[in-house]
Amino acid sequence: MKRSFLKRTLDVAAALSGLIVLLPLLVLIALAVWLEDRRSPWFRGVRVGCGGRRFRMLKFRTMIPDAWKSGVSSTANGDRRITRVGKLLRRTKLDELPQLWNVLIGDMSLVGPRPQVDPDAALYTAEEQRLLDVRPGVTDLASLVFADEGEILAGAADPDLLYNQSIRPWKSRLGLLYLERRGLVVDLKILSLTILAPASRKKALAGVAQMLDSWDADPLLRRMAAREEPLLAWPPPGAHQIVSEYSAAYPEFRKHEDSLP
Repeated sequence: MKRSFLKRTLDVAAALSGLIVLLPLLVLIALAVWLEDRRSPWFRGVRVGCGGRRFRMLKFRTMIPDAWKSGVSSTANGDRRITRVGKLLRRTKLDELPQLWNVLIGDMSLVGPRPQVDPDAALYTAEEQRLLDVRPGVTDLASLVFADEGEILAGAADPDLLYNQSIRPWKSRLGLLYLERRGLVVDLKILSLTILAPASRKKALAGVAQMLDSWDADPLLRRMAAREEPLLAWPPPGAHQIVSEYSAAYPEFRKHEDSLP
């Protein structure tokens, strides 16, 4: 209970302070996105949160309007749906800043497993379902390790399938490891590495490696998190086989959006 109170206090204080300090930047970014195509600068995508509750995650829009109609959940670099301004926002991660609002109102936390779209959450194994036991986060270990997710998926014939074969297995394992080790000190370390990452991805990954070493994490997970070799295709946590197909039928999940404010 005390840990939850301290975490929520940190979330509210940091999110409120961040929104106030960053307000001029947020306004400028919103204007830049709007000027490109005169459409709303906001993207309010439905994500699956704590306990399976759906909420709208706020981001700056980086794609053309109605990009979801393509049926593709994962986004690779070079995706034609990404706008010119969107490319810059994605590269600098500035598109994520509006999620401070989600933190403030309690949908998200500063640190926690990243929230998933319905099709991906529906594929979770029983073990991965534990990732829904906490509020999803703006950042986590996987956000640092796979900050180049778009580059990994670039050129893939099926980005969603590649994501589920080579990124999801390690991403979920990092999230589950965080659940076992989470605490205020751990959150502060991850936040500090997140702030460091834009200046030096190498140092941020070294910081992640130190954390995993101190936790005596699985050696293969440590190898994959170091990002010094190609990612191995691997079964998701709790599964025995590598994902062989992906057919999310994403538009079918849009029905949940109509019932959300």
